[in-house]
Amino acid sequence: MPALICGSLAFDTITVFPGRFAQQILPDQLHILNVSFLVPTLRREFGGCAGNIAYTLSRLGGEPLVMAAVGADGDGYLERLRSWGASTEFVRVEPESYTAQAIIITDTDNNQITAFHPGAMQSAHLTKIAPRADIRVAIIAPDGRDAMLQHAAQLAAAGIPFVFDPGQGLPMFDGAELKNFIAQASWVTVNDYEARMLCERTGQSLEALSHSHLNGVVVTLGAEGCDVWQQGECLHVAGIAATQVVDPTGCGDAFRGALLYGLERGWPLARCVELGNRIGALKIACRGGQNHAIETATLGL
Repeated sequence: MPALICGSLAFDTITVFPGRFAQQILPDQLHILNVSFLVPTLRREFGGCAGNIAYTLSRLGGEPLVMAAVGADGDGYLERLRSWGASTEFVRVEPESYTAQAIIITDTDNNQITAFHPGAMQSAHLTKIAPRADIRVAIIAPDGRDAMLQHAAQLAAAGIPFVFDPGQGLPMFDGAELKNFIAQASWVTVNDYEARMLCERTGQSLEALSHSHLNGVVVTLGAEGCDVWQQGECLHVAGIAATQVVDPTGCGDAFRGALLYGLERGWPLARCVELGNRIGALKIACRGGQNHAIETATLGL
């Protein structure tokens, strides 16, 4: 049965500045900032949370059903999704817009400066979710603000259990809106920084959130693994050592693709998270969010 993935499709333009931003940006001159960075290397990757999650889910043998929006330049992305066997019936094409784009400059200390153009993503809310008996689980990943609000409400109305994954979109919502997302969701997943912001804005601790109707709250901790909160109890699931650390871009999305794979099959949450940690370790050893190889036989799937 397919898993519905609501989120962004984007192109990532990634460059590397062979120096340190701190040596180019003068703190006492920030009010008249005017800097230029020479970036000898550049690569363009397929990205966006929905695309990255769908990639991992498909590689594991799942059935991703992507709900997103692309622009007039999105034909290649649609072909890529279909090449994995992912359904694009809910991918909206906005011919007057560009597909969302992130332009990232990274320095030698792994500091990043990012510009993000939302483009067609701002129209993602125009695609509606209707009840479908074949959708077992869904995820609300970072997307346009209206799309996240409306798709969460539509999933709840359709009785489809979903993961609320606010990611970098969390600051767009106030405490009341976040409480409403949580009330509609079946699971919540955040990283440790997002967890602190979520608790601060809602006025609730992770323990309190896990005592609610939720089936679990997952807090990712990078190389340290994850904390899984259920019914007031916290279980730590240890991380998996990566063979090498090449590029963290998309690691959280790879984790969530594995999480969906397990939830779709009715696994206990700790087992889903353990698989997520293993997939995250594979992804960080590869550049880009959609280039990691997954051998399901070696994972025991």
